[in-house]
Amino acid sequence: MVTECESGVDEPILLSALEHYSYCPRQCALIHKESIWDENLYTLRGRDVHERAHEETEITDEVRIERGLPLWSERLGLVGKADVVEFRGEIPYPVEYKYGSMKSGRHANLQLCGQALCLEEMIGQPVVRGAVYHFSSRRRREVEFNAALRERVYSTIKAIRRMLRKSELPAPVNDKRCGNCSLAESCLHAAIARPARIRSLHRTLFIAD
Repeated sequence: MVTECESGVDEPILLSALEHYSYCPRQCALIHKESIWDENLYTLRGRDVHERAHEETEITDEVRIERGLPLWSERLGLVGKADVVEFRGEIPYPVEYKYGSMKSGRHANLQLCGQALCLEEMIGQPVVRGAVYHFSSRRRREVEFNAALRERVYSTIKAIRRMLRKSELPAPVNDKRCGNCSLAESCLHAAIARPARIRSLHRTLFIAD
């Protein structure tokens, strides 16, 4: 478990890095280490959904809604912003807006749980669940912040910090994820991965002989 940020050594990690690293460590490094960002249809759709979440207003008698709420955790070294936080009494319920389908949920779960951990530290109240709102299907998917998911957040934070300290970038995954990635041209995944695969094939043939 991550218990504290190494103050004075590590810069705070953006909450979005949790999802980026879960999806692809190399993508996370390009964005958060090399400051490279390119747009494609998917990122433009996602940005539009986030902007709508911050602009829309809703007032009810039972729920107080905060939009674009800044979040941070000094203990974990996380910073970011929540799309929506609904307060039922004093209990916060974070809601992350995503354009994509529910099939891509596990990466967003990490970011949402990271938001919950920040809220717990900021407000001093337990946050046991939240939701991912999938704009394409207009449906919410509730997420429970159980021990296993929290541990995944802690281990991902550690992995991101190790990645940021290294001089080299993680190897490209070069699989079906690359087709939807806006950083495909900057990543050069196919060009980098091909020589490695050729060397692996040569080793296999040599051993076989």
